[in-house]
Amino acid sequence: MKKIMIINGPNLNFLGKREPEIYGSDTLSDIIAYTKEKTAALGAEIVAFQSNCEGEIIDALYRAYDEGFDGVVINAGAYSHYSIAIRDAISSIKLPCVEVHLSNIHAREEFRHNSVISAVCKGMICGFGKEVYPLGVRVLCENR
Repeated sequence: MKKIMIINGPNLNFLGKREPEIYGSDTLSDIIAYTKEKTAALGAEIVAFQSNCEGEIIDALYRAYDEGFDGVVINAGAYSHYSIAIRDAISSIKLPCVEVHLSNIHAREEFRHNSVISAVCKGMICGFGKEVYPLGVRVLCENR
């Protein structure tokens, strides 16, 4: 059984209330439950974490490594665009990480087009709403 940690960054705790025309009406809890349901056949253990604090996200990445997780699905939110510290943590843990974004960051404001964490992730999935999470889990479980 694979162990997958899903890490969510700043403002994702406000899903369902925050700009539903961009992010949809589901809460983060709804999305995690949906992801577990959609990936149940894969037999993965999924542990979800959310923080608005950069250091806590870094600690969660190291915890995933220390606790023997097989991979990480990460939506670092705005930190994706400028957090060298999160990039360094991803690079340090040597676990496969899949970066996800609910919206298509390339079709939004220019400052969102660049992700500093992409280069150290296995890949990025964006623009498909809540489907990005089960897709990320599937990639990690099927060793793609």
